[in-house]
Amino acid sequence: MSDIKPGRLDDSTLAAHFSDIAPTLAPSAALVEADRCLYCYDAPCTQACPTHIDVPAFILKIKTGNLKGAASEILSANIFGGACARVCPTDILCEGSCVRHKLDDQPVQIGALQRYATDWVYESGQPLFERKPDSGFLVAVVGAGPAGLACAHTLAREGHKVVVFDAHPKAGGLNEYGIAAYKMADDFAQKEIDYLLSIGNITVRTGMRLGANLHLTQLQQDFDAVYLAIGLGGVKTLNTEGEQLAGVLNAVDFIATIRQASQLASVPVGRNVVVIGGGNTAVDAAVQSKRLGAEHVTLVYRRGEEDMSASPEELAFARQNGIDVRLWARPNRLLGEHGQVNTIELEGTVYCDDRLIGTGTTYTLPVDMVLKAIGQGWLPLGPDGELLEMTDGKIATDDNGHTSLPGVWAGGDCSTTGQFDLTVQAVADGQRAALSIDQTLRANSRAAA
Repeated sequence: MSDIKPGRLDDSTLAAHFSDIAPTLAPSAALVEADRCLYCYDAPCTQACPTHIDVPAFILKIKTGNLKGAASEILSANIFGGACARVCPTDILCEGSCVRHKLDDQPVQIGALQRYATDWVYESGQPLFERKPDSGFLVAVVGAGPAGLACAHTLAREGHKVVVFDAHPKAGGLNEYGIAAYKMADDFAQKEIDYLLSIGNITVRTGMRLGANLHLTQLQQDFDAVYLAIGLGGVKTLNTEGEQLAGVLNAVDFIATIRQASQLASVPVGRNVVVIGGGNTAVDAAVQSKRLGAEHVTLVYRRGEEDMSASPEELAFARQNGIDVRLWARPNRLLGEHGQVNTIELEGTVYCDDRLIGTGTTYTLPVDMVLKAIGQGWLPLGPDGELLEMTDGKIATDDNGHTSLPGVWAGGDCSTTGQFDLTVQAVADGQRAALSIDQTLRANSRAAA
């Protein structure tokens, strides 16, 4: 019998569990932290950031009370600086590169200072950007996630008109649908998008899916350039007996349900939950299960901690929230009664000749809900995918996002452009492609004249 149900906790407890886990710094605390920065020349923290925010410059502006200047420094380099301040793995990027580590000291809290400066912008509504004169060019962006919207904002700043198409009811992509609610509290994702769109010249059309009611060949005819930022679709399968049983769900769908719920108490969760995977999505799904009221939550990963794509900080957070982390184990089969999963059999794993194999030793755990977070597996391109050169299941691009099709660029998770599957990398991809699109359109215009 299924023990998946809503309302395991009361509304006040749920509100506390899903409130902002890292509220913005108080002004006094921000000034103390800013004073710890050594303002390095050719700062390693700036180099570690995929969008290359000038960290010492914005921190110095905070120190001198110039919040507008600090926010401008951040958002000029990364228009999603507010989201990245909340979700970036700073422990392995900017803060991980802080020179204070060499002094056996704690790194400067760069993420918290970045949030302090950018939150001021969203609260004040202070405009920071102006559009250049209209260029006469019209660009299509497919995908309203961080890569697509970062591209659209950069193009709008350059004077181009942009139409952004997205399959979901809301813009935002991963920031709106795929990140834990306690990281993006108080509808922050939409507040950030509203600010981004306030520059003008950007139209968002939702309910438009490439390969269904939107086609690449038509976009090429109707627009001067096309940028594809459609992310990845679907979730890889476990290829395990019993995967079709009720209660076996995709973690990304579970997270989206939580993010879009008007009442957290309406979201069903099991008493015993097992999450399969080792990335940030797996951690978000596990912790949110626990905070919804699951009694026992186990995160299972087939390799060791050093191989997990979740940052050490994320993994520590999971353990602090009572998640049982089982390493060197993989699902062997799922068992159930009356079509509902109730048991997961796990097999130990080990490396042998640089290859991961099962040890043959198995054990079982009771389970009501299994959440799969083992990566997304296919591109939602439809027949249009046949027009593009692909590499390892992604759209092949050069460093600026050029695809094999003239006039078509791509970036974010759907492409081979970036190094990391992170929001900040998607933003970097989008902004870089926008500058390439701008240069190409203007060069072609001059050549035609």
